[in-house]
Amino acid sequence: MIHAEGEIAYGLPGYSLRVLEALEDAGHETWVVGGWVRDALRGAAPHDVDLTTSARWQEVEGCLASAGVEVHRTGIAHGTVTAVCEGHPIEVTTYRVEGDYSDHRHPDEVRFVRDVREDLARRDFTINAMAYHPARGLLDPFGGRADLAGRVVRAVGEPSERFGEDALRVLRAVRFACRLGFEVEGRTQRALVAHAPELADIASERIGLELAGIVRSGRAAWALEHQTEVLCQAIPELAPMAGFDQRSPYHAFDVLGHTAHVCRGVEEFTGGNASDALRWAALLHDVAKPSCYSEDEGGRGHFFGHPKLGAQMAESIMRRLALPGELVSATRALVRLHDHAVRPTSRSIRRTLLKLERACPDHAKPLAFDLLDLKRADAVAKVPGVAGYAAELDQVSAALRREIASGSAYRLKDLPVSGADVMRVTGIQPGPGVGLILAELLSAVVNDELPNRREVLLGQIRL
Repeated sequence: MIHAEGEIAYGLPGYSLRVLEALEDAGHETWVVGGWVRDALRGAAPHDVDLTTSARWQEVEGCLASAGVEVHRTGIAHGTVTAVCEGHPIEVTTYRVEGDYSDHRHPDEVRFVRDVREDLARRDFTINAMAYHPARGLLDPFGGRADLAGRVVRAVGEPSERFGEDALRVLRAVRFACRLGFEVEGRTQRALVAHAPELADIASERIGLELAGIVRSGRAAWALEHQTEVLCQAIPELAPMAGFDQRSPYHAFDVLGHTAHVCRGVEEFTGGNASDALRWAALLHDVAKPSCYSEDEGGRGHFFGHPKLGAQMAESIMRRLALPGELVSATRALVRLHDHAVRPTSRSIRRTLLKLERACPDHAKPLAFDLLDLKRADAVAKVPGVAGYAAELDQVSAALRREIASGSAYRLKDLPVSGADVMRVTGIQPGPGVGLILAELLSAVVNDELPNRREVLLGQIRL
């Protein structure tokens, strides 16, 4: 929080104060900048502390080494070293300005300066262009504090210049708006849309990091509705969904509009605590619909095979964005099964758990609940006559809980026989054949063809 007279209510952590004071005691002006200042002003618990200083990196290194602080040269080309004090990393960067960005990614040159205001002027948004010192107070030359109060994201200076310098700022603006629940200021909005095509020059993994933040914020629906051009540049596969008429009696929205409603729905059904996999699945569950579209003789639209193709497309998109493999696998499974029929019977529940277990070993239980929430959100994002299916899924959810509580089998480890039993009874050697026999036994148990009893399964192995 910030008091009316401008003093930040949160005190700087002792370890960061030690680094700041060591630099200032040596005659180097130093300020706290970045996210710590922004979050402290918002009343949110600040985390990482970044410092900017008039000292060159060599001076920072020597000064802190003399003070007994460990220093690593993590970005000396840009004037940055990382101090490690009491186990906490603190980035310390020399005041700098940057030249042109001919590739929309990297400055052609970096020039070190002596005035912190010049350094703040090169930053992306006003809410990130403030500096704080425990004695000198808040330095806010671009009105960041007022924009925090007004809940807007505004570029520093001329918006087109900021986005032209680094096109990734287009996505950063959307991420900050999503994370903070802010709107984007008008001139800034027009500029970010104009510069969105330049995201094609940005490395996919950098785009992936920003998109991950947007999706994790729980406001992907807002981004789809208000930042459509930007998201379609970041994920080109979304573009065909915009305005795509589904020509279906079950749907009230085009594919992208439906997707936005599903993204909003998973937040409502999970109380804003949807898993990353569920959020990504909501975003991508219908990504293959435009590719799978067909019409019958009456002009009604169909999307045969879109869950299967959608799962493949979701995996391709997420791997291109360098997202974690476990997240990719979980999302793919949810997209693949989002139209899979699940009934409130033991057999149906076990079959669903088995499919999820095969796709994501040891994650079937949470994914099963994610799948039901995805199906609920999908239902309420259709016409009112279909939305009632969301309530019917409550019975499925209750059946899932009962099945899990009963300890029913859906994993190989749930069988009372092992690979050693298979080899002993059949005499076969270790290898894929053992796994195939166990998989057949599990399938028979899941489908109620055999009871999950050791003597019965051993007898089956002998056949």
